[in-house]
Amino acid sequence: MNVTRLGLGCAQLGNLYHAISDDTARATVATAWDAGIRYFDTAPHYGLGLSERRLGAALSAYPRDEFVLSTKVGRVLEPDPDGVSQRDTQGFDVPASFRRRWDFSRDGVLRSLEDSLTRMGLDRVDIAYIHDPDDHFAEAMAGAVPALVELREQGVVRAIGVGMNQAEMLAEFIRRADLDAVMVAGRYSLLNQPALDELLPLCVERKVAVMAAGVFNGGILATHTPGAKYDYADAPPELVARAERIAAVCEKHGVELPDAAIALPSAHPAVASVVVGAHSPDQVTVNVSRARKPVPAALWSELIGAGLLRADTVVEAGVRS
Repeated sequence: MNVTRLGLGCAQLGNLYHAISDDTARATVATAWDAGIRYFDTAPHYGLGLSERRLGAALSAYPRDEFVLSTKVGRVLEPDPDGVSQRDTQGFDVPASFRRRWDFSRDGVLRSLEDSLTRMGLDRVDIAYIHDPDDHFAEAMAGAVPALVELREQGVVRAIGVGMNQAEMLAEFIRRADLDAVMVAGRYSLLNQPALDELLPLCVERKVAVMAAGVFNGGILATHTPGAKYDYADAPPELVARAERIAAVCEKHGVELPDAAIALPSAHPAVASVVVGAHSPDQVTVNVSRARKPVPAALWSELIGAGLLRADTVVEAGVRS
């Protein structure tokens, strides 16, 4: 999978947590492009289509063959006139003018992808992920997977995969379907490495590209001093304490916590790209700088020795650019 080692996650372009302007969204993408990022990930879920519309508009300034774009299927957006005067309740600061409907059927996938292409103003996407099928495994296997295989054969998409906040079901999808890529969010990070159990070894074996997202675990690892949010909710005290111990080891080695958070997944041979979101051009610049900072091998050794990282964690002296 020809993606850049650092990708731009575009949930923030859909007004995740707070609103940004169209100009800020466009400038965020432009800054990522100027920094060499060529992989961009979005979804209908992000801002009820707003992220896709903004990303498509921003990328229209660049040659189509020079970037890799992924979006997702599984949630169909339907107009909701009664919601226009209300706000979305799933974390995005947008009017609730659409409702999300779970649909992993063949028809749902085809409709979702057609709508996404229309919103983005494109005739194809490079990667189509099945989005969060945690409670819909059978339906996704029966409907979404065959539909995406068909679209791949038609050239509408170049690659297909699944994106989830868990590792176990991703591994099961790989065992049972011909996938090209998976996006695993928050399950291979400084705080959590369950993807090492089955998923990452299986991806190496099957040559499935891994996009590592959620590397800050929703905010707790995003700053030098551990934050209070974990997976977008209040962090349990024991996780805050663990993050503080990790941060102390990082500081001892002259490394900031977010630098190590980006570096860790990048070291694994299965990981093709680390996908990090940004609300602004400045955040992009900071993330790019963090991804380029070397991390000493002694830091990883100390974390493993202290029981703060699994002993089988794949590490290296620095992050590849």
